[in-house]
Amino acid sequence: MAEKVLMKGNEVLAESAIRAGCRFFFGYPITPQTELSAYMAKRMPKEGGVFLQAESELAAVNMVYGASAAGARAMTSSSSPGISLKGEGVSYLAGADLPAVIINVMRGGPGLGGIQPSQSDYWQATRALGHGDFQLVVYAPSTVQEMADFTYRAFDVADTYRMPVMILADGMLGQMMEPVELRPRKEDVPEKPWATTGHRGKREHNVVNSLYLTADELERLNFERFERYEELKKTEKLSEKFLCDDAEIVVVAFGAAARIARSAVRTARDRGIKAGLLRPISLWPFPDDAVEETLSSAKAYLSVEMNMGQMVDDVRLAVNGRAPVEFFGRTGGVIPTPQEVLEHIVSLNQKAGE
Repeated sequence: MAEKVLMKGNEVLAESAIRAGCRFFFGYPITPQTELSAYMAKRMPKEGGVFLQAESELAAVNMVYGASAAGARAMTSSSSPGISLKGEGVSYLAGADLPAVIINVMRGGPGLGGIQPSQSDYWQATRALGHGDFQLVVYAPSTVQEMADFTYRAFDVADTYRMPVMILADGMLGQMMEPVELRPRKEDVPEKPWATTGHRGKREHNVVNSLYLTADELERLNFERFERYEELKKTEKLSEKFLCDDAEIVVVAFGAAARIARSAVRTARDRGIKAGLLRPISLWPFPDDAVEETLSSAKAYLSVEMNMGQMVDDVRLAVNGRAPVEFFGRTGGVIPTPQEVLEHIVSLNQKAGE
């Protein structure tokens, strides 16, 4: 039976991972996700698991590689610049077809930037977290409850498709406290016949590797990997619509920005503007089918983000020139206000009516 408690987002990510069967956590402290690591440091030994603060972000992600190769559910977490350092290791995980969960509680950038909330890692997560041909599944929770729900889901999807999965949150959600229902512990983790465990001569040796010296073999593996990605697009395009059935101005926002946009949409409706909110939950695969469903009534789209404009590219690709798409964002850790979003909705509605 699920229990409901008041918890901080960062701690919910950690507790949910433990309940999902994660027994190996490797990380390195960085604000604003440090509470996640601190929580793991207290809880993992009591669960018979391993918490290890690595000497660097590079070491941490490669420890995840080792634990995952041995068949364990393993996780690492960091914030923006720390995730950049993990990029090479994430590419190795993808190249070796290893499941792993990666948490990014975003902060402002580029560089060391600042510790305030941001969404400026969208491109990194969905386009180029590491070198080579591969993708991550990327979930963007908008509530503390979703931080729990998608952590459970991330481990299952990672195991099913043998690939890294990212939870992309931000400092605002990480520090926020909300009531959350925590699921019972997962007692049985799926068997992994490909893992590099001992076999006592009962099977062939398993090898986990991302190096292929024959071009044809590497191409074949990449083709096979992308076939799995196509399957993912059928099951993991996730989104939420709010007042979109007749929306003429469709606001698109994810994560913390979607909470702000929802308030602005309600006020716009009170003023007689047919506004709606489309919230992508999976950033990859992007829910372009949900955008398609809004085109019958939409006169214009507004992408609201805590960055200089990144997801707006995917919105434009999905709309494909069939309606105007505008962008509004704050950056550097500045959080947009509902009033600012409302002003852009009003302005866009006036343009659409001209």
